[in-house]
Amino acid sequence: MNENVLWDLKADKVNGLAKQDKRVDQRALDEYRKIEITKNISENAEGSANVKLGLSEVVAGVKMILGEPYPDSPNKGTISVGTELLPLASEDFEVGPPRPEAIELARVVDRGIRESKTLDFKDLCIREGEKVWICFIDMYVLNNDGNLFDALGIAALSALLETKIPKVEDDKIVKGEYAGKLKLSRKPILSTFAKVGNKLFADPTLAEEKAQTARFSVSTSEDDYLCAFQKGVSGGFSGSEIDSCIEMAFKSSKEIRKQL
Repeated sequence: MNENVLWDLKADKVNGLAKQDKRVDQRALDEYRKIEITKNISENAEGSANVKLGLSEVVAGVKMILGEPYPDSPNKGTISVGTELLPLASEDFEVGPPRPEAIELARVVDRGIRESKTLDFKDLCIREGEKVWICFIDMYVLNNDGNLFDALGIAALSALLETKIPKVEDDKIVKGEYAGKLKLSRKPILSTFAKVGNKLFADPTLAEEKAQTARFSVSTSEDDYLCAFQKGVSGGFSGSEIDSCIEMAFKSSKEIRKQL
């Protein structure tokens, strides 16, 4: 059977069940799939984590690199987030330049971390105007069964929480020695919702993403701080639907944060 036809049939099933407030995997509409977090999976990264969200699986690694500050922020370091959609994760992913989907995933995760103010970029300054830390967060998708936004967000945060800052002597990194751990003041969690018909699904599977008319991702922290949000896909949300997503995000993020 043609792959597109198969996905259309799965999407039809998702839509049919949504009318009854049901999901294919029998979860409640606001329920997340099982989350598994394994930290420190890489000896070469300053911090790393593997995350399984249902059948979706991702990896994140952090490397601290010495660099020069931006001219308009001479006393601040920064972060740089990138995503790679490995072909082994999905037959839709191909080798080559970053796809628009990969760029969007990286930007949404970046914004959630950056706007949470969990990192004080001044702490990443070694010598004002000359030398700072650039925190590279590299993320890889190993298997795609939907909601890569939240899986990658959890993996990036998990890796950051484990990140050690290398020791520096004479403006060079001393391999294998560390000056301490990266300081984080908050734990921002990304929560994504799919609109299927007139229902809101938390943590959508790939089949539910095929059926969605709109997507909403929101990053929240433990002190009730609304960090950032992003709407995707062509459809829209009402004000009350956005409020419902944010309310569900604060609730679910508390449970996810316990695993960190």
